[in-house]
Amino acid sequence: MSDFIIDVAPVQGHTDAAWRHFHKSIYGGCQSYYTPFIRLERGDFRKHDLKDYTSELNGNHEVAAQVIFRDMAELRPLIEGLVERGVKRIDLNTGCPFPLQTAKGRGAGFIANREEYFRIPSLLKEHGDVEFSLKMRLGYADPDEWRGVMPAISDMPLKHVTLHPRVARQQYGGDLYLDRFADFLEACPHPVVFNGDIRTPEDIERAKTSFPGIAGVMTARGVLGRPSLIAEFEEGKEWSREQRLEKMFHFHRELLCHYESTLCGDSQILSKIKPFWEYAEEEIGRKAWKAVKKASNIAKYHSAVAMI
Repeated sequence: MSDFIIDVAPVQGHTDAAWRHFHKSIYGGCQSYYTPFIRLERGDFRKHDLKDYTSELNGNHEVAAQVIFRDMAELRPLIEGLVERGVKRIDLNTGCPFPLQTAKGRGAGFIANREEYFRIPSLLKEHGDVEFSLKMRLGYADPDEWRGVMPAISDMPLKHVTLHPRVARQQYGGDLYLDRFADFLEACPHPVVFNGDIRTPEDIERAKTSFPGIAGVMTARGVLGRPSLIAEFEEGKEWSREQRLEKMFHFHRELLCHYESTLCGDSQILSKIKPFWEYAEEEIGRKAWKAVKKASNIAKYHSAVAMI
């Protein structure tokens, strides 16, 4: 296997243990899957976060526990609690751009808390047997904010840093600051993984060509919409639409079967399975997606999917 990293980032509510399990078993290719972010609620772990991480469905793939925090008062118990549970791979999410998190100083909002940022290295060094990584953006509003925390990043014991070259305020729109990414790549002493707008095998190849020094890429929405993305890149050839859809149908049949056996009622099941087709709208077409979206029960859902 190539040393080039291809990781899958979480999309909250969608890339749960079942999705990761069946994606790995059907497509393979990915080095690590990151859990939806784990955070404290009223000073303790949320039960569904731990349930996802400890699921038996994680047995066929490497999982990185991703944590989100606003200060050391949250980060320390998160790390210590996970270590107590035997976790050996932790990713620090300082890149989430969603206002609900950044407004509280979490995710990409954490970069403004310089004092706390510079306390991270000493905390990580207390856990020498844990493999840490960092996921981040260039800044909250200014694409040069990263420069002010680079000394702290350099001092952290990290496997790699995953950088999305946008600022939080852009969320997932607007241009990528590729010039700043190049600056970051040159300044960072750790391996750097490129994240942002990775939707096709050509996008992965473009990132490799544009930045020969990167250690790999990370994708999230791209692999939700095109689950074969990593497999196609690894094989060195683009699959036909028919090949992609055949595998996608297999993937979603497995997911649907799992959700039917673990969830209660059509409403719960459909709320889990429909979003996967939404992300694949470009692949299946607007008309097909609208039919899936309108399905009010499992029978109508099957009819809609059969029309794709």
